[in-house]
Amino acid sequence: MNRGRTHWMTRRNLIGTGGAMLAFAPLRGASAAPSSVGPIMAKLSTYMAEAASRPLPATVVERTKQAILDTFAAMISGAELPPGKFAQRFAVRFRGGAATVVASDILCGPVEAALVNGMLAHSDETDDTHPASLSHPGSAVVPAALAAGETFSASGERFLRAVALGYDIGPRVTATLGEVEYMAETHRSTHAIAGTFGAAAAAGSLAGLDAEKMRWLLSYTAQQASGIASWQRDSEHVEKSFDFAGMPARNGITAALLVEAGGTGVDDVFSGADNFLDAFKPRNPREMLIEALGERYEVMRTDVKKWTVGSPIQAPLDALYALLNEYGFNADQVRSVAVRVATHEASVVDNREIPDISLQHMLAVMLIDRTVTFRSAHDTARMRDPAILRERAKIRLVGDDDLEKLLPKRVAVVEVTLSDGRTVSKRVETVRGTSANPMPRAEIIEKARDLCTPVLGAEKFERLSDAIFTLENVKNIVELRPLLQRT
Repeated sequence: MNRGRTHWMTRRNLIGTGGAMLAFAPLRGASAAPSSVGPIMAKLSTYMAEAASRPLPATVVERTKQAILDTFAAMISGAELPPGKFAQRFAVRFRGGAATVVASDILCGPVEAALVNGMLAHSDETDDTHPASLSHPGSAVVPAALAAGETFSASGERFLRAVALGYDIGPRVTATLGEVEYMAETHRSTHAIAGTFGAAAAAGSLAGLDAEKMRWLLSYTAQQASGIASWQRDSEHVEKSFDFAGMPARNGITAALLVEAGGTGVDDVFSGADNFLDAFKPRNPREMLIEALGERYEVMRTDVKKWTVGSPIQAPLDALYALLNEYGFNADQVRSVAVRVATHEASVVDNREIPDISLQHMLAVMLIDRTVTFRSAHDTARMRDPAILRERAKIRLVGDDDLEKLLPKRVAVVEVTLSDGRTVSKRVETVRGTSANPMPRAEIIEKARDLCTPVLGAEKFERLSDAIFTLENVKNIVELRPLLQRT
């Protein structure tokens, strides 16, 4: 007999059959003993419950507003790309409800809207990243927060605090698990797991859950923690958009709605029998879940992409852009380009089929255009352009084990050999848009304007940007709907 079944049958025999089986499902009530709550869960759930009323430092407020605008811009521009178009076709099937589907005229239920807006937000590589946790927090947190904010008629200020909370919680989970090494060892998707916890935290805050209900929320969230790294084989980016953002946003709002509706759960899913951490086996101490909570805000450690391409291509583009401007050469004067990035990063972007995650293609575009725009990064037909292919043949990508050791800091070295025999090189240590080299508000707005204006129009974009940077004046987040939708 199977050993697990023997164990189960032994327990069953000990307690008898029939009504005695209820002993396995203790009911809440006067006679039910309260479960033990460990110190990590106690601190985490209290912090989450108090987030809605806790003022944020001014720098965190500003950075969170930037993150919200940047994520909305990713959603809006994503509506023009194949994953976003698919997501909106999916939304049409579930039309009817009170939650906004961005860049459309569709309203859905909050669960469907969160899923679709999440897929819009990660329709390509425009959304933000959190290297220390190997996650894309904004693309899951903001869609879940928007759906929950509309459902519970939240103010702009409460919405902002909920988004900041989502950034605080989700990335701490996969930073604890072990980010890059953890994904490599387990084949689990850290992006999906971090997004699920971040989205749930944001939605739970907007639902007004107290500390006990936040504990149940985390239990429902842990049950939904899923996603595997096979997304790396998705050449169409549709399943990837689901894994990184659509599924996590859906999971988060679902957990919040279940608990707000009266669903109860396990009091501490991070300790006790069969807990989340025992199941997922983190590489780091579990205390990292609450490390510097309320002192270190993870939104401040989140990177915004200057270039609308995959993260491993950011530093090489920065380097080549700087060389072009410093030395003034053109593509015809280039004999060869050698690019060194971390070994793992090289494997992600080496001659990929999609333009914005193919390093060789994007550097060829930079050589010819002397810049990269959203349009040029998504021009698939140009991948067959003979002029691009000629420049692409000059580019050699090398995975560097020494640079691998610096991860999650993404460092690149670009060396250009010119036809006159000169060799010029640039090492980029701090990518533009990272927390070590942040983009100011004006630069964030300029990026968002480039992404949003073709879809919404210039006037509507300016109103949206103004509203986000004055969220404290928004009485109900639903007021943003006319600015987010395309009619």
